[in-house]
Amino acid sequence: MRTIRPLLASTAVAAALALTATGCGPEEDPAAAPSASAVQTPGGNGKITIPDDLKNRLKERGIDLDKWRNGEWRNWDRDKWLREAQDFVNPIIEDLWDPDRMREAEEPDRPVEEGNLPDDGGVTDPTPQRVEAEEVKPEYHGNAPEAGKLLFDGPKGSMVCSATVVKDPANPGKSNLVWTAGHCVHAGKDGGWYRNIAFVPSYNDKGLSTAELEKASRKDVAPYGVWWGDWAQTSEQWIDQGAPVGGQGAPYDFAVIHVTPEKGSGGKSLEETVGSALPVDFGAPAASKIASMEATGYPAAPPYDGQKLFQCEDKPGRLSVKADQPTMYRIGCSMTGGSSGGGWVATGADGKPALVSNTSIGPVQAGWLAGPRLGAEAKGVFTAVSEKFAGR
Repeated sequence: MRTIRPLLASTAVAAALALTATGCGPEEDPAAAPSASAVQTPGGNGKITIPDDLKNRLKERGIDLDKWRNGEWRNWDRDKWLREAQDFVNPIIEDLWDPDRMREAEEPDRPVEEGNLPDDGGVTDPTPQRVEAEEVKPEYHGNAPEAGKLLFDGPKGSMVCSATVVKDPANPGKSNLVWTAGHCVHAGKDGGWYRNIAFVPSYNDKGLSTAELEKASRKDVAPYGVWWGDWAQTSEQWIDQGAPVGGQGAPYDFAVIHVTPEKGSGGKSLEETVGSALPVDFGAPAASKIASMEATGYPAAPPYDGQKLFQCEDKPGRLSVKADQPTMYRIGCSMTGGSSGGGWVATGADGKPALVSNTSIGPVQAGWLAGPRLGAEAKGVFTAVSEKFAGR
């Protein structure tokens, strides 16, 4: 039988989806403080105990741990799909994400028809030429150590996005923060928080074929372990506006997840475990001033199968999905659903690589991708999560 370790998180701000989640912070909801989520046992052996007060709070939200572990998490009735920030609950269910479930998870994205994009007053640049994605050379960890696959469950089954390990200014060199798209953690205005959210850095590091993965061990699939989200935060615009079609909320489609190892990591953080993390640049220039951007992800919709890591590189242009909202970056790229949430990297102000966006939306016929320009809202989400876990 699988064992379960509850981790309760509340979100300070919530998010947005792609074309193809508001929350309250610790000051407003002290009962959701991460210190109450789980505590390390004496001796630092990495094992987790469940405080009684946490158990009681989970019960107040209608969650019975034994029933949840035995499949209650599959109940997506409207009154069971927790939506509000303070209701975010993501208990660790050990071994739930076995190699088969990881391999079979499908993309959540629903592309958009370009003809459905609203009139933007002439802000959008011409559609970029298609750029064919290139597979990252295995072993992936040696070429894109910050990249990984994000797994989660929704009403339609297990799903997959992409995500990136990012630096945490409150915990230098010891970050447990992951950057992804808002629609990879929350369903938007007509839904709630997804469940069993977990990050797998360097998924399928050796670039095994689908046939080979059917016989692969968990170590082959997840060489650096499985890291569960114990806190998720996204923009309130995504939670309020996000939709599976039309691009609503897309300019605010970003999220930050704080993670913890499923089975212990010897006291090491995610950043220490993978050996790298990217800084996030919230002041990246306009598209016209950026020579090149590189998007990384695990595309899962045909012709891809979600098992291998790919990248596209192109000079960005502008895309506007709503006249009164920020323009988005757009590049030519053949990657499909599943690559959502994957990091976009450009040269930062210091001349070094930095994360400047994430994959959010793309057209029905893959050929380009668009990602939000990270500004004050994104910085607010990021800062709130960082400060929440400062020194932890």
